[in-house]
Amino acid sequence: MSKAGFKQSYHLHCHRVVEKMAVSPEEEHPQKAFGWAARDKSGILSPFNFSRRENGVEDVTVKILYCGVCHSDLHAARNEWGFSLYPLVPGHEIVGVVIKTGSKVEKFKVGDRVGVGVIVGSCMSCDNCNQDLENYCPKTIFTYNSQYHDGTRTYGGYSDMVVVHQHYVLRFPDNIPSDSGAPLLCAGITVYSPMKYYGIVDAGKHLGVAGLGGLGHIAVKFGKAFGMKVTVISSSPKKEHEAICKLGADSFLPSNDPGKIKAATGTMDYIIDTVSAVHALAPLLNLLKFNGKLITVGLPDKPLELPIFPLVLGRKLVGGSDIGGMKETQEMLDFCGEHNITADIELIKMDYINTAMERLSKSDVRYRFVIDVANSLSS
Repeated sequence: MSKAGFKQSYHLHCHRVVEKMAVSPEEEHPQKAFGWAARDKSGILSPFNFSRRENGVEDVTVKILYCGVCHSDLHAARNEWGFSLYPLVPGHEIVGVVIKTGSKVEKFKVGDRVGVGVIVGSCMSCDNCNQDLENYCPKTIFTYNSQYHDGTRTYGGYSDMVVVHQHYVLRFPDNIPSDSGAPLLCAGITVYSPMKYYGIVDAGKHLGVAGLGGLGHIAVKFGKAFGMKVTVISSSPKKEHEAICKLGADSFLPSNDPGKIKAATGTMDYIIDTVSAVHALAPLLNLLKFNGKLITVGLPDKPLELPIFPLVLGRKLVGGSDIGGMKETQEMLDFCGEHNITADIELIKMDYINTAMERLSKSDVRYRFVIDVANSLSS
C-alpha cells in the first residue's frame, strides 16, 4: 500500500485519534474483538483485546478466516515510515465469511465468502471517488492505522472479525482458495492496476518483472495470463529455476551480472519494478526499448536517483501506481478466477507472526505468508 497514503491519513487525523484513545480500545465499541497488535516500534506483536463498531445499516460483519502478511505490515508495525499509531493491528489482505448484514445491504448475505483489502472508507463524493478511484481519495480510510468516520481507530485483519461498509467489501470467486487468494487483495491489485492503466496487457509484448517477491511473482502470472513474454529480473540467481519452471516466466535475467544486463539492452517493452529496497533505476531504463515504460510499485524508504538522459533520448516513461479502486479490485479478482491465478504462500499460525516478520525483513518467504486466523487465533 502507499506510504504517501498512510502519511496523508496520519496527518489529517492523528490528533483526533489520540483524543479518542482516551477511551480504551476494548471499550470504544460494543462488539468485543481479539487480535494481535504491535505496541511500539520494536514491531513485536502480541495478543490484544479491542472492540469493533456495531453493524450499521450498510455494514457487513465478517468473520476472518485468513489474512495475508504484506511488507507494509512490517513497515507499519516497526514504524519504519514514521507515522504508526500504537497499538497497531496490521493486516489488509482479509478473506472471511459474512456473519451479519445491515438492513440496506444488497450485495451480500450471511454465509458469503468475501474479501477486504487495503481500504475501508473514502468520501464517496470527490472526483476520484466518482471515477471509482477511491484509493486516491484525499480522505481514504485504510483498513488499519487510520481513522474512521466516527473518529475511532481502524484495526486490521490480524484479528477475529471486522465490520466494513458494503462498498468496500469484495465478492470472492468460488474457485479461488481463501488462503492463497488472500494476497490478491493487496499484492494482486498493486500489480494489476498499473498493468491495466499503462496498457501493459498486449499479447506478445516483452514484460520485465524486477524483483521476485510477493508482488513480483503475481506480476509474472498476470503477464503470462495476458499472453506476454515475461522475464524476471532479480539479484538472486537461485530464483531462476522457480521463476521459469514454477511460475512460468520465459527467461531470467540476473541483475548483478553486468554482461547479461548489457546483452539485454533495449529488449523489453515494459518493466514492473516491485523492488522495495533502494536500487539503481538506470540499468532498468537501459533494458527498455524506445517508448518503453518503467512502472514502480515498490516503496523504498529512501529516494531513488532518476537519470534523465535515458528518458529523453529514448522517449521512455517512468510511472507509479497505488493499489486500485473497488471496481478494479473486483475486476482483478474475477480475472484471477477466470485464469486460476493465486499467490504462492506459506500458511502460518498466528503465534508464528513475529518469526514471520523477521523472515520477511530478510526476504525469506516464497512468496507470501498467510495467517490461518480462524484456526489459530484464540484469546
